Amino acid sequence: MPTVVKENYLKALYSLEEHNGRISITDLSKRLAVSKPTANNMVKSLVAHGWVNYQKYKPLQLTDKGRIAAAKIIRKHRLTEMFLYEVMGFGWEEVHEIAEQMEHINSEELFNRMDEMLKYPSVDPHGSPIPDVNGNIKKQQLKALVNTPAGESVKLIALSNSSTDLLQHLNQCNIELGVRIELLKVEAFDKSCLIRVEDHPPIVISQKVAESLLVKGA
Repeated sequence: MPTVVKENYLKALYSLEEHNGRISITDLSKRLAVSKPTANNMVKSLVAHGWVNYQKYKPLQLTDKGRIAAAKIIRKHRLTEMFLYEVMGFGWEEVHEIAEQMEHINSEELFNRMDEMLKYPSVDPHGSPIPDVNGNIKKQQLKALVNTPAGESVKLIALSNSSTDLLQHLNQCNIELGVRIELLKVEAFDKSCLIRVEDHPPIVISQKVAESLLVKGA
């Protein structure tokens, strides 16, 4: 059974592999804010458990066993976020830190019961897919708002970044999952975007925010 530290390493490896494809010790140490020797020692332990493949001077790679183990941790995290949001009334900006603690609880029955009470949600409050009981994750085909042609209306489906600062900013902008967003103009100078959210007056959001909004055709 993974320890809390090992579980955090598995989650970090899964995220890096999902976004970058290739994982280096340097990437891993930066993600977890530890030294490279510390990360290297933990990777050796993960290799011994059969969760990671590692050869010197080559990228790290999760094994099938490691990928499933990581996905099950992510499942617990995202189900907890959804339970806090849907059942307990927490804001989407409030759920992450609590879920970070809950994800390490070793009770499959608890999280299966959450899943049942929530009627088996496919995504968490930020639109990220929730793995099933076997660790399978359904991929979503979405694009960042910043890559949408000007004049097009789209629907907000998920976020690529769910930091508290971003979520609080989106709250102030009346931006939540499911809203219709019309991209009116992209500034050539700084790629900031003039948008209209539903029927609200147009507002300007930064390129960084527009990159975080994952959308599909309305």
